Amino acid sequence: MYISKQLKEQNIAEYLIYMWQVEDMIRANGCDMEKIKQNIIGHYPLAEEQKAELMQWYEDLIEMMQREEVMEKGHLQINKNIITWLTDLHLQLLRSPKFPYYSAAYYKALPYIVELRAKGANKEEPELETCFEALYGILLLKLQKKEISEETKKAQEAITTLLAMLSNYYIEDKKGELEF
Repeated sequence: MYISKQLKEQNIAEYLIYMWQVEDMIRANGCDMEKIKQNIIGHYPLAEEQKAELMQWYEDLIEMMQREEVMEKGHLQINKNIITWLTDLHLQLLRSPKFPYYSAAYYKALPYIVELRAKGANKEEPELETCFEALYGILLLKLQKKEISEETKKAQEAITTLLAMLSNYYIEDKKGELEF
């Protein structure tokens, strides 16, 4: 909860990947609050009041996951909304001649996006979701201490650059500082 608040303000891309990880941690603990308390919350050096707030946050997420039927797979609507907002911003940036560096970053990442979609990514989902799924997949591989190929590292770099720029523009847009 505390990490998510900070990430949401500072880097929306990292926030989204973090929230996907939280969804998976909830699933890995069987959506059981006792297991979450023991395996996740118990490891945080927090005061009891803060632990209670964190417990409530996890309980709320579990309730949302149950209501939205994403207990086994998928993402919460609050996280899907971020993809939608970022996709809208992404398209505005691409259409505007004021953001040539963003367009260049997109076209550098595009071959990797096309390749990922050709390998089985859902073609109905926005391209940005494919990008996030790629980075999340790489994160999972790293957590498992699996080797990452050079080609995957190149894709990661291009996609990370694109999403970092988009995250910065997202912050500017939220502040009302972005003009198309």
